[in-house]
Amino acid sequence: MTTEPDVVGPVPQRIEVGAAQVRRLIATQFPQWSQLPVRPVPAAGWDNRTFRLGESMLVRLPSAAEYAHAVAKEQRWLPALAPHLPLPVPVPLGLGAPGDDYPWQWSVYRWIEGEPATLAPIADLDAFAATLAGFLLALQQVDPAGGPEPGLHNWFRGGPLRNYDPLMTRALATLDDTSLRDDITRVWQAALATGWSGRPVWFHGDIAPGNLLTTGGELSAVIDFGTCGVGDPSCDLAIAWTLLTGPSRAVLRERLAADPAMWLRGAGWALWKAVVLHTGGEPDAKHVIDQIIAEFAHDRLR
Repeated sequence: MTTEPDVVGPVPQRIEVGAAQVRRLIATQFPQWSQLPVRPVPAAGWDNRTFRLGESMLVRLPSAAEYAHAVAKEQRWLPALAPHLPLPVPVPLGLGAPGDDYPWQWSVYRWIEGEPATLAPIADLDAFAATLAGFLLALQQVDPAGGPEPGLHNWFRGGPLRNYDPLMTRALATLDDTSLRDDITRVWQAALATGWSGRPVWFHGDIAPGNLLTTGGELSAVIDFGTCGVGDPSCDLAIAWTLLTGPSRAVLRERLAADPAMWLRGAGWALWKAVVLHTGGEPDAKHVIDQIIAEFAHDRLR
């Protein structure tokens, strides 16, 4: 889920989309599927309104103009990425056009079975981290030529972490706990001081629990490539603090061979989001902040 519109402009004006409207869009543009039932999925996400189409497909419709940038990108690049990846990813089956009072392009995908990691227990977190690392390594090894560089289509994921400094600064200004604000600032400034000097590689951009599907307690698929691109892959490390714990976090770092600078930037990607959520009243975000501060206090930001 992406919620950082301040990086590029005002908060997106999100719209609602109903099942009846989706049925009309399908009937008009994909009549071969017009007899299939349409129903919303339980966890529909933030960037898109998502519906099941029959038993083997889903429909994803951007909820705001800013999120619609990703539609053509996913249609173009997911078929190119999928053959190189060790886990299933969404497969586009159709590209919808604006219509029936819906203003943007939208997509039909093959349905992927599995439960989001937010909803289903993980059998072995270390094994989960190892499987995820294997997926990310395979993604980074795909030829980046012609791939989308950081920009409006993905909220500048894969670009400099400093793009998020204004957002962090505003969030910290609302934080009453001076000691906590100082600890956050110390880690954040250290993360900003690092930089990416490697060649651009593919990254997912939103490796979050809701985008990691599990089957039988194991990682079985990765979905939602709306923030993908080519650049600095450290943004994909945020999951180390938002889902993983000590031993499994170490597995991810070791398997990805993340050097101290990349690991610190990854923590920075997790930190700004957690601070924004925490100052916005999200109760679970403080745990992420505490883990990051504790780890880098121990490491002395080396």
